[in-house]
Amino acid sequence: MREDPYLPADIALAGTRAGADRRRPGAAPAAATSRPLTAMAAARRSTVGSELKRMLDARAIDRATYDARLATLASARRLQRRLSGARRAALGAVLANLDAIAARGDLTVSRLPALFETVARNREWWARGPLLAPGRRVSFQGSRIVWQLYPGEGLQIQWLGTFGKANALWKSRTHDADLRRLLDEAIALAAQRAGGAAFEYLFDFGGGRPPWVSGLAQGTGIQALSRGAIRLSEPRYFDAARSGLGVFRAPPPSGLRVTTPAGAHYLIYSFSPGLRVLNGFTQALNGLHDFALLANDPEGRAMFTAGEAQLRAELPAYDTGAWSRYSLRSDADLGYHKLARDFLVNLCTRLKDDAARAAAPATGGTAPAAAPLADAAPYCAAGERFSSYLRRPPVVALTSRRARAGKPATLRFSLSKPSFVKLAVVRGGRTVAVMSARLSGGRRALVWARPRAGSGYVVMLRATDLAGNVGSAKGELDVLEARKK
Repeated sequence: MREDPYLPADIALAGTRAGADRRRPGAAPAAATSRPLTAMAAARRSTVGSELKRMLDARAIDRATYDARLATLASARRLQRRLSGARRAALGAVLANLDAIAARGDLTVSRLPALFETVARNREWWARGPLLAPGRRVSFQGSRIVWQLYPGEGLQIQWLGTFGKANALWKSRTHDADLRRLLDEAIALAAQRAGGAAFEYLFDFGGGRPPWVSGLAQGTGIQALSRGAIRLSEPRYFDAARSGLGVFRAPPPSGLRVTTPAGAHYLIYSFSPGLRVLNGFTQALNGLHDFALLANDPEGRAMFTAGEAQLRAELPAYDTGAWSRYSLRSDADLGYHKLARDFLVNLCTRLKDDAARAAAPATGGTAPAAAPLADAAPYCAAGERFSSYLRRPPVVALTSRRARAGKPATLRFSLSKPSFVKLAVVRGGRTVAVMSARLSGGRRALVWARPRAGSGYVVMLRATDLAGNVGSAKGELDVLEARKK
């Protein structure tokens, strides 16, 4: 165990948030998240072995690659048969994902490096590594790639964590050799998708079948590669970043672009075109902006411009006036609220810097062209509001004035922001009922199971928001006699 000061916090791609949204209206069903089993694949009953043999026969891979992949697979299967419990389940999940990708006809030459690296690393870990808690991140000696344990999926490449670490190494200015090794490893594991390079996730997640891509991770990858190209004087990193634009060009499920009247929305998950997530969209734009600026790339500028226009139109819908929304369908938790705030502040800073460069007198030479100028004010203001919401106590107010005995009573109240709410019914100095729940903002209710007729009831409400701020209120309640049957 060690503390890695360059590894970002595990917040931006948590499975609980995707799972919470996947059953809501508009989310793509699981069956639509990846290519179904094609008639051709079903007819030939594609397996990993048969697909590798097909690649060998077509001379898409050489004999050494074919033999090495089969050896890796055979070794992992032998170990799985010897394991038990959590180790067997984790390695088995990785092998099952590989089998499913082959059966659907999605096993391609460009996906072999990442898929078989995943198999090899899981075999290595579960053969002699310790058991892990869900969400634990690990690394392997000699490699800079970040891995994470996902429940029921084994160890998987965490691309967002990997590129977040690359950005931290870039900011340190003292770890250029590590930055170079990390970027080289990442490029070697990229797959071809939507006409370009993509950093794919290779496991089931939030209703999506592998392989899938994330605008949040892809945008951060493009950003890290562009920064590395300048810092390390490596034009090939610009080439890799430019190739990574493919998924921002194509619609789902292969790509991330949803064309809108204002411009384009870039999805957080390629398998869920109905899910619009503020933090993922904003960071995708930050990554596109940095690539366009550093590479002086016209297509990157056009993609940023289209996305920025759409974010400007969408942004008010993510602001409740007291808290932020994770997506257009659900409130943010504390971590995602702060993350969205930080990404908006970063976008504000970038646009201010663009304006400053445009206003600065020329000093000779040709400076890199900034992304097309856009007004920073909406993003700066949103960042300030989101920060203020972290200090503002929740507002809660009782709206029910009467209830009726003889049946459960619904006690209604308004709540300004997501909070832990405690409701107590008091009469004559004695507490007769207590209810509590974590609730999102809006018109809410808790049920008093056994009210008794009478007057003089007082309902005490206490709300503690996700940042720890407390608001309270009370109101009188009359309980009417039960209706006669």
